[in-house]
Amino acid sequence: MGTIVVTEFISLDGVVEAPGGEQFRYPNWSFEFDRGPEGERFKETEALQSSALLLGRVTYEGFAQAWPQYTGELADKYNSMPKYVVSRTLRDPGWTNTTVLGGDLAEEVARLKAEVDGEISVPGSIQLVQALLAHDLVDEIHLMVFPVVLGYGRSLWGPTPDKTAWRLSEAVTYGEGVLVTVYQRVPSGSASQ
Repeated sequence: MGTIVVTEFISLDGVVEAPGGEQFRYPNWSFEFDRGPEGERFKETEALQSSALLLGRVTYEGFAQAWPQYTGELADKYNSMPKYVVSRTLRDPGWTNTTVLGGDLAEEVARLKAEVDGEISVPGSIQLVQALLAHDLVDEIHLMVFPVVLGYGRSLWGPTPDKTAWRLSEAVTYGEGVLVTVYQRVPSGSASQ
């Protein structure tokens, strides 16, 4: 059974929009801070231990444009692993080993969790992550918190149908004050909720 692991770069004020993108008021804002070798290693290990990628259309297009031109262990992993892109309009994904999920999100992701053994990584993909959270489909959240208040941009957190509980399982600071926190979903009805 697969687990959905959301992984985000996030500012202190909760902005997740375009941390490495150029089409934003503060282009590449996450790259203004050195994560240090340990922070880089954390992100690399996170990616290498994933069994599959689940992406929204915009994030998919950015990854599909960037990763095929790279080589090395991480690029080889991304380029060869199973990838699933949620889109109602994409018909012919060009990136190797990509499947388009165009049906009901909750049904498609439940099926994916049943079929994939291991972690299904969801990097970025704001709209997709908000929908996954609203459907209570996320098992773990990895936040790499950068020491900056942007005051502008899309937030990860949108309305959800109900309260959910999370357990902090890891908190480590890397480089220039970049904090990594890992939260695991507390199952509904658990005594610690």
